[in-house]
Amino acid sequence: MDKIKVGIINVTGYAGVELARLLHQHPEVELASVTGRSAAGQSLSEVFPHLAGIDLTIKTKLGDVGLVFSAMPHKESAVEIIPLLEKGIKVVDISADFRLKDGSEYQRWYGFSHPAPQLLAQAVYGLPELHRAKIASAQLVANPGCYPTGAILALAPAVKAKLVVPDIIVDSKSGVSGAGRTLSLTTHYSEANEDVSAYALEGHRHLPEITQELKLLNPELPPAVTFVPHLIPMTRGILTTAYAPLASGKKGIEEIRKLYLDFYKDEPFVRVADSPPHTKQTWGSNLCLVYPTVDQRTGKLVVISAIDNLVKGAAGQAIQNMNLMLGLPEETGLEAPAIYP
Repeated sequence: MDKIKVGIINVTGYAGVELARLLHQHPEVELASVTGRSAAGQSLSEVFPHLAGIDLTIKTKLGDVGLVFSAMPHKESAVEIIPLLEKGIKVVDISADFRLKDGSEYQRWYGFSHPAPQLLAQAVYGLPELHRAKIASAQLVANPGCYPTGAILALAPAVKAKLVVPDIIVDSKSGVSGAGRTLSLTTHYSEANEDVSAYALEGHRHLPEITQELKLLNPELPPAVTFVPHLIPMTRGILTTAYAPLASGKKGIEEIRKLYLDFYKDEPFVRVADSPPHTKQTWGSNLCLVYPTVDQRTGKLVVISAIDNLVKGAAGQAIQNMNLMLGLPEETGLEAPAIYP
């Protein structure tokens, strides 16, 4: 049986090159075409020597493929995707362009008017743990942001069970690869090394994703979310600590843990950890490690989650979505454990 041909738009970004690495060893698909304006005409192995086994030339336009990953920046991604959808091609969009259901939110959070708001209802938010059935039948999947992935998976069981009140705090710490490959003073080695900083305190653009998905889990009690991201001097990983007051007073830690174990018992890429997880425990893997506990003094739920922002937070989750869209076993090509140390 012939392998399904897939392509990557903008392979030269961190998410794009991670997609290439993971797709190269996928047993059911062939990475057949890649684009990247900054490296057009060069071989993929010339630009990224660690991908020497992939014999592809980076071009300005995709070849003939059945499914496309778009790793373009927001606003630019939608422009590339619309013609593909019109041709009936399946698309996994790693940008933010189809994640939000309210088109007016794009002007507020991303500073542009959405070019195809009619497609927002068609797009499926690509968090398999919440939307698996819809993803399987979708033509367009909006891959979640890295911060929302860790935050939503940390909170989903408690929010769906109505165990917490709306006043939720999400504190996330990310490695610098989350900022992408574009050069900036913020991620310059001398600026980021030996330093930890909070940013986007006025509201991070991933906040509406977190709020949107948590609200769907409990429409009766729309969440009020305070989200503060931090930049940490490491390459990969996001550690999220989420806090929420318990709705009905004190709950036992074992009761909360059982809730999480039951919620995620059939999930191949979410594991309820026995101790607070470290980002290094997910490095290079598609895992999300979750550790729920209760602060009995204050009656607050505290949940820690850890992911690799480039895998479960981007490329790995995109391939997980692709597997569902193509009717393949969900774990295909993503079985490798984390790299340690």
